[in-house]
Amino acid sequence: MRVSEICRYCGGVIRLVPAEKVYQAATERLKQQSQWIYQCQNCNARVGCHRDSKRPLGNVANEVLRLKRMETHQIFDAFWRSQGMSRTAAYRWLAKQMKLPAELAHIGGFEMEQCQRLISLCHHTGDKEAA
Repeated sequence: MRVSEICRYCGGVIRLVPAEKVYQAATERLKQQSQWIYQCQNCNARVGCHRDSKRPLGNVANEVLRLKRMETHQIFDAFWRSQGMSRTAAYRWLAKQMKLPAELAHIGGFEMEQCQRLISLCHHTGDKEAA
């Protein structure tokens, strides 16, 4: 996945910066030393990178979307673990349920509507399994 150089929210410049620039004193507590983040220099929209790389985890998101993605991950991770799935099987399930090719079946690339849809799928499927 490639990150745009122009922010989709404000048109600002997106730069690759060390995580220390974003997290400052909390960098060590968050275990983000030597990590990288793509960040809009104007509005602070951002996306982190895979551990020990400069490969983005998804696309740049503002704070509201980042929070929604975190919520979605928490629900999805709890769901697939409760179903006894492996992580790989869970992402195959996600791709099938969301009708996405495997390369696009990542919460880090989801928009608000996709996040909410996945949350609903997890709750609905989990409820059916419990019944």
